[in-house]
Amino acid sequence: MIRLLPLFLLCLLCSCQEEEEETVEIERCHRDWEEVQKDSVLTILAENGPASYFIYRGRNMGFEYELLHEFCKDMNIRLQVRMVNDLDEMYELLANCEGDIVACNLTITENRKRYVDFSTPHILTHDVLIQRIPADTDTVNQLVTEIEQLYGKTIHVWKNSSFYEQIVLINDKLNLNLTIVPTSGELITEELIRQVSDGEIDYTIADENVAKIDLNYYSNLDISLKLSEDREIAFALRKGSGRLLDTLNFWLNDRSNRSTIGEVKRKYFDRKNLTSKAQQPYSSLVPEGQLSPYDEIIKEEAAKIGWDWRLISAIIYQESKFETWKTSWAGAFGIFQFMPSTASAYGISRNSSADAQIKAGVKKLNKNFQQWLEEIPDSTEAMKFTLATFNTGRAHIDDARALCEKYEKDQNVWDDNVNKMLLNLSKPKYYRDEVVKNGYCRGVETYEYVIEVLQRFEEYKSAFPEPGD
Repeated sequence: MIRLLPLFLLCLLCSCQEEEEETVEIERCHRDWEEVQKDSVLTILAENGPASYFIYRGRNMGFEYELLHEFCKDMNIRLQVRMVNDLDEMYELLANCEGDIVACNLTITENRKRYVDFSTPHILTHDVLIQRIPADTDTVNQLVTEIEQLYGKTIHVWKNSSFYEQIVLINDKLNLNLTIVPTSGELITEELIRQVSDGEIDYTIADENVAKIDLNYYSNLDISLKLSEDREIAFALRKGSGRLLDTLNFWLNDRSNRSTIGEVKRKYFDRKNLTSKAQQPYSSLVPEGQLSPYDEIIKEEAAKIGWDWRLISAIIYQESKFETWKTSWAGAFGIFQFMPSTASAYGISRNSSADAQIKAGVKKLNKNFQQWLEEIPDSTEAMKFTLATFNTGRAHIDDARALCEKYEKDQNVWDDNVNKMLLNLSKPKYYRDEVVKNGYCRGVETYEYVIEVLQRFEEYKSAFPEPGD
């Protein structure tokens, strides 16, 4: 048995994606816990992977995403995701306050500590060899159980990852005569793992925690050969966001959260029923994957009115999560949650097909949008009013606008104007005002609805990009 520990200590690079040789100093902005609380939103920078973040049937998933989702729930703030694939871009976005936390399965390294602060580690992991389990009839190719058995083999590894640096060190030290094929950064770890499973390549290297997830849906793989010592995985935060770091660390270390954190870990690393979704057709992890079963009809209808199909998808998810059979307590039904009276006006019923329901929903959205454009020429603002109208109806929006006029706010601007007056419609002082014609409104639902739809739209755009994005 060859002793490998000294080799491991030579490798101080990270195990997730790229580690830059030179880092350009970026002018830093300031955004800490106070600003996060004020905005009531925490933005994370995440990569498209099961250990970080992915979308399945329109739903946000991923181990690190769910950990931070639980944190945000406890802090009573919203979690927003910006999906990026280039680690250098993540650093720049973090430094520019376009994200608050990097959630990319990042290994804590001394080099990275120069540029970011790390949270309390949430996982220990190590590098493993990814290889296919030989068939019983295969007497030539045998399972690699010792490093020296890699002699003369070919291994594909991302050129700018620590995996590449480490396998080069091992190859040179042990004279393994390996053929190391460097791959580009566009070929993510999960894709290399798939290629091993499909027999397109023989070997690659991955973090054990990522490989463990992939093992749930690639049953012909072996990940038992350890290639490094254990290393700590954590969230990365911008230097200068000390209160955010302290708040997150307190939550991660709080004994009362151990069961929650443990359950999220078990969900992604120990159970097949959830992690297998990552490679099903409606996953952002699948090349050319679909967002929902209705992408084709949504794209067709969106093109007719000049809308982005991903915005319509975000609305549908908000309404029904793409469940055509869903019925609300108030009697709204179907994929767009039409009330029966409205549905009848658009020629559909509970028995109508999903295609018919989508056509009716898009027709109604466009009608509302065109009506708002007549009063609000700014299409971005008109879109927000359209979403609000779709959720709560025109009458309460008109009341909120009337209040804006009375209290000298801009009735043609949604944020910090009409949406704030809509919130006030739950207070007697406002819903009893003489300018209000339709009484009480629980405005918080519509207030949140507009924010959540537009946020989901941005997440869908990142996960399912189109030419020109």
